[in-house]
Amino acid sequence: MLSLNTKKNYDVVIVGGGHNGLIAACYLAKAGRSVLVLEQQDKVGGTVVSEQVFPGVEAKLSVYAYLVGMLPQKIISDLDLDFQFRHRNPASFTPFEKNGIHQGLLINHESEAVTKQSFEQLTGSLDEYHSYLKFYHLQKSLGKHLWDSLLQPMQTKEEIKNRFQTEEEKLAWQLFIEQPLGVVIEEFFQSDLVRGLVFTDGTIGTLTHPHDLSLKQNRTFLYHIIANGTGDWCVPVGGMGKLTEELIAQCTKNGVEILNCAKVTKIEPEQGQAIVQFQHNNQQSCVSGSYVLVNLAPKKLSQLLTGYNPPNDPTDEGSFVKINMVLSKLPRLKADLDPVEAFTGTFHVNEGYQNIIDSYNMACKGVIPQQPPGEFYCHSLTDDSILSPSLISKGYQTLTLFGLEMPYSLFVNDNETAKQRVLDNYLNGVNQYLLDPIEECIARDENGQLCVEVATPVDVERKIGIPTGHVFHQSLSWPFVESEEERGIWGVEIGFDHIFLCGSGAKRGGCVSGIPGHNAAMKIIGNS
Repeated sequence: MLSLNTKKNYDVVIVGGGHNGLIAACYLAKAGRSVLVLEQQDKVGGTVVSEQVFPGVEAKLSVYAYLVGMLPQKIISDLDLDFQFRHRNPASFTPFEKNGIHQGLLINHESEAVTKQSFEQLTGSLDEYHSYLKFYHLQKSLGKHLWDSLLQPMQTKEEIKNRFQTEEEKLAWQLFIEQPLGVVIEEFFQSDLVRGLVFTDGTIGTLTHPHDLSLKQNRTFLYHIIANGTGDWCVPVGGMGKLTEELIAQCTKNGVEILNCAKVTKIEPEQGQAIVQFQHNNQQSCVSGSYVLVNLAPKKLSQLLTGYNPPNDPTDEGSFVKINMVLSKLPRLKADLDPVEAFTGTFHVNEGYQNIIDSYNMACKGVIPQQPPGEFYCHSLTDDSILSPSLISKGYQTLTLFGLEMPYSLFVNDNETAKQRVLDNYLNGVNQYLLDPIEECIARDENGQLCVEVATPVDVERKIGIPTGHVFHQSLSWPFVESEEERGIWGVEIGFDHIFLCGSGAKRGGCVSGIPGHNAAMKIIGNS
């Protein structure tokens, strides 16, 4: 955007041009503040970008992030963003084989009959279905009482707990907040497949297990089930990059200055302000801000800011694999079901409860899981605007897999070899349920290569700069504070009067949400 800034003093300097940094910039600029965004890459957006990944194949893939659930409508409205998302239905499909017959558990939130029949086929009775309904109903009370609090100053645990008034709501609090998630899952469900289906929300992007005493799995689960206040995860119309495009447009409209290819080397607090040193075009420069917002992982910030020492948990590392594909056709299933129905929602593979646990144990020992759990998403079935008219007419589709129990440590020594092995394991995993091997359905680019791209935590660390490729920057936090002394903070404070976090590593951060960006902006606006 800028060749090099000429102004040396700003009201706010934002380090890192990911979506949270851009959201903070928009709020602050609309409030009349002068804002400079420094971005190390040659473009802003961070992990919220869309790209034509495969040569000659006109499909805009959401390269890293994929679904929208934690981005509040209030932020979209406040910033006048032309950004929409669509609900998926059916919500999910989990294939299984029973008595030699291929079937699948189809969750359809618009058809109780379909879902009920599907549970009965799986378990032979409706007991598990009724348990699922009860469990789902308990989940919803969490979103009801927590969602709106995320854009407000933080309250204590006791204050949030007091929102849960009915006996049912108190039970939900106890089951999901006070004890390991595995306890309630095993109490409610008998089917290994259903247990696994439920637990996936607790381990997406997080290396953990159902009975982890740190309750890391509970916090991850919580953020996934309170999405949009309902637990709904939706497809972004136009791809994830559309959000970044809209934020850039609003930044431009409101006078935000953005400097790309600016590598920040040091942040220094000074009386009444902070100084940011950075390199640009092989030149060293510096700029001051009355406030500095940092949209970097806490581990990264600790390298730039003397005296900042975030909690250091060596076991807290990025844990995922993302596989992006373009298909020339959807594969037919061994189960008697239209593949459009199966792939519109989340297509679960190898996500039985025990297999997730076994995969976790293997990963912790440094062994790539043989049957790695993962889930497929077909964005284009809900929003085909990411495909060119030519690809649409040919029946092409996009397909993304997000893999679980895939920690950074599995890839750090030999990323390329590990990637190929993991890819083979995932493709073999889905092929056991398909009439058409997935390899025969993958399109080829203009060079004749299969349209498959694999991203690991190591790739994210190298390309985006997030330590260990942790998509949440660090383990997710509870959406409340433990002590009365912390009551009223915004969750972005780090112990310096003029320097705050505004990224996923802030309290109530993680996911594509914009919540930390909003809260950091409110912290500054409230201080002024």
